Amino acid sequence: MRQLELKPRDSRIAAVLLLVLALVLVYFLLIHWWFVAPLRAVDAQMGDLRDTQSRYAAAIAEKPALEKRIAELGAGQAASAAFLPESDPNAASAGLMQRVVDAVGAHTAGGACEVTQKMPLPNPPDDDASPYRKAAVSISLRCDMEPLVAVLNALEQGTPYLFVDDLSIYRNPVAAQQGNQPVLEIQFTLSGYVRPSHGQAVAAPVPADDTVGADSGEEP
Repeated sequence: MRQLELKPRDSRIAAVLLLVLALVLVYFLLIHWWFVAPLRAVDAQMGDLRDTQSRYAAAIAEKPALEKRIAELGAGQAASAAFLPESDPNAASAGLMQRVVDAVGAHTAGGACEVTQKMPLPNPPDDDASPYRKAAVSISLRCDMEPLVAVLNALEQGTPYLFVDDLSIYRNPVAAQQGNQPVLEIQFTLSGYVRPSHGQAVAAPVPADDTVGADSGEEP
């Protein structure tokens, strides 16, 4: 077999290429993976740490302004008309029952409506984690549809914020046969929140007003 002989110029080029290939292999095998790659990983981690430190430093710098804003919000909430005016849940329950009586008396257009039963519900135990104290009453009405809608709307859309829960409506067959009595029997729970005591820090949001559902309302 005849051997292929390279010209001197081609031999020099091949030798240079082999040398470059060998240097690349030596770099990746002995230098890059052992020294360069770990240093690059450390540099990336240091960059991430610097970014994290910058974010924390910016948050710490904003702390006094945030604390001042929270204190202002707390003071505004303590004076807000969203809370019941009474100072304790028992008095607030009595106030809730009177509000229902007043709302029923003020919305008699389009039919009849009367309060058939009203009673306070046991106050839930105080929760040290919550700045709000809840007052709730159980209400029973006998109404026509139009005044019922007006009464529920007046209770939930005004101030202080009141919440209608566990709403139950059914037709009274006896009243329907008589023809001169309201035919709807309504039962629901009405609740509100007593204003935080004087000097108590408030950081939680004021309970938001929700629209009454067919079966139950929403609480904060």
